[in-house]
Amino acid sequence: MSEHDPQSHSSPPSQEDMISYVVALETALLPCLPARELQAIDRSPHPSHQIDVERHARDFMDAAKKLQLYFISLQREDQPTRAETLQKEIAMMEEELKVKSELIKKQDGLIQGWRMELESQLEKHDSELEKV
Repeated sequence: MSEHDPQSHSSPPSQEDMISYVVALETALLPCLPARELQAIDRSPHPSHQIDVERHARDFMDAAKKLQLYFISLQREDQPTRAETLQKEIAMMEEELKVKSELIKKQDGLIQGWRMELESQLEKHDSELEKV
């Protein structure tokens, strides 16, 4: 594998790698640009012209594949790892649990206040009934 092949090393792809892939793509594409000449060569009975066209097409496809692999590796870099995703989810759940626990505590306090108020009202009613 070549020095600029994204599969040959695990270091992150650099801008120089991308530029070299684009240059390789351009280099492979340039011989194919004169369409009339290419069509004439393609129809040519001369076997070396056929091989030339096939070689240029193969070089172009190789360069395009390297560039595609480069962009795929960039895309992978931007995606969080499974562990990072799980850590974020856990942090969000912990925050949600904290908020809900505080809400439960607040509501429990209100219920206790109402319970005391009702007991007080009950005692007043009981004392009023005893008077009657």
